[in-house]
Amino acid sequence: MKKFKRILSILSLGLLTVLIFTACARNNNSSQSGSSSKSTTTKTSKNSSNKNTRTLIVYFSLTGTTKDAAQYIKKETGADIIRLRPEKAYGDYDSAARRGDRERRNNIHPALATNIPNFSKYQTVLIGYPTWWQRPPMIIHTLFDKYDFSGKTVVPFTTSMSTPIGPSQKVIRQLAEKDGATFKNGIRYDNNRSEVRSWLRNLGLLAK
Repeated sequence: MKKFKRILSILSLGLLTVLIFTACARNNNSSQSGSSSKSTTTKTSKNSSNKNTRTLIVYFSLTGTTKDAAQYIKKETGADIIRLRPEKAYGDYDSAARRGDRERRNNIHPALATNIPNFSKYQTVLIGYPTWWQRPPMIIHTLFDKYDFSGKTVVPFTTSMSTPIGPSQKVIRQLAEKDGATFKNGIRYDNNRSEVRSWLRNLGLLAK
């Protein structure tokens, strides 16, 4: 009888050992599977991340034309985007024209209502604006007053009926270089999207 109990005890112990081993093996496989899944997810996320996360499009738009240009550039680059708004709105076109001319003639830099979070993280800043009297609106001067562009790359784009970008981008270049930034030539957006894509590609900003 004692011998039978001893045999039964040995068999029970063996069975218990097998069960414990099986459970540990399952847990180990589950852990490896979870680890593998996490690694794949991280890799996929890294591969799909946008290379232009350090690029910002900042623009001022009165009638919406420059906004459309900025939105298209965002679509093609995947860059962050923010619209500049003055503390006091410009009102309708005629009011804006009178005020804009007064600001230009008197070198008035209108106060900004817009706050750009984490501006220091951006390496490239594309600045969009309508051309007023062959110049950028004075609110662009305020942008350079308020934020530090040193070490960044500044690229302008403008909208106008016919005025080329040359005179206005000269002003942007002076502002950028005075602040210690690198300047690159911009473009006048006139709905020629092929030209815009080529320009972005040359800048190394085209997302696809």
